[in-house]
Amino acid sequence: MRKHIKITGLGIYNPENQVENDYYLEHFKKQGRDITNLLTVLGREKRHIIDNNHENSLTMGIEAAKKALEDAGIKGKDVDMIIFASQCPEYTLPTNAAFLHNAISADNHTIIFDTNAACAGMTIAVETASRYMLSNKRVNRALVVGSDANSLISNPEQEITYASFADGAAAIILEKTEEETGFIDAVHYLDSTKRENILYPPKGFSKSNGEKEYIDFKPFDGTPSIMIACEMIEEFLAENGLTIDSVDALCLSQFAVSNIEIMQKHFEIAAEKILYAGDEVGYTSTSSPFFALNKGIENGQIKRGDTVLFWTVGAGDEMIAMLFKY
Repeated sequence: MRKHIKITGLGIYNPENQVENDYYLEHFKKQGRDITNLLTVLGREKRHIIDNNHENSLTMGIEAAKKALEDAGIKGKDVDMIIFASQCPEYTLPTNAAFLHNAISADNHTIIFDTNAACAGMTIAVETASRYMLSNKRVNRALVVGSDANSLISNPEQEITYASFADGAAAIILEKTEEETGFIDAVHYLDSTKRENILYPPKGFSKSNGEKEYIDFKPFDGTPSIMIACEMIEEFLAENGLTIDSVDALCLSQFAVSNIEIMQKHFEIAAEKILYAGDEVGYTSTSSPFFALNKGIENGQIKRGDTVLFWTVGAGDEMIAMLFKY
């Protein structure tokens, strides 16, 4: 029988501390700036921010992973592969996946590694795990975690990061199945000429001199990238014998609601098909499409058997579109 890769578990984690727009409006008012319009364009109302010294990308990822395992009804020993995706990992060595492996009491045979594809990281990691599982007879279940403590590196003088980025983690369990469901396909687009638009550390590690540094997010017009994304999605769906009408739900980058509105208008998509959680949790970067997935499952907009389109973009510009039959 042909094998397929199914999502069998999902878990998310946010720090308890929730910060509303008023704090950021006042913060930047003191700097002589009114960011009301920016927050509207981004679609922000609330975001979860770490306010203690014991939470970070790793601890959040572990909590999300435990929830995903519980949702799938399995234990850590049942997982054959762990991928930890983060753009601001707690450690560069050893892998954060090693700490996660230990926290869930996974077995010694488990394949583990970390990845970083900026905000596209977790989506790319899910594709990587799916394709790898299809080619490796020893890997029947995989745990993919995306986690970022963005508040540690967001610039207090730069509204696009400080007032928008948030802390959070998502985790999913992927499992081989003989059901006609699961991972369908994914496609990528890269424009590396934009590689210096968003930098951290701004000068690289070799020139940081141990100083505290923040993300350098240069102002740029992202609209052309959204139009490229629309073309990319149209071609991708056609390659898979689908149209936008064949898609039941869209879990897109939660960076800006205005970008989603452009895509909605372009494709003439019904609003109820699009999941948006960025107003409630802020922009969690690598995990953001999976916060949308979680919202859709919780409110019943996404049901088993539905075709779900994921799309997101990371600094670089690195885009990925992915199709799953949930």
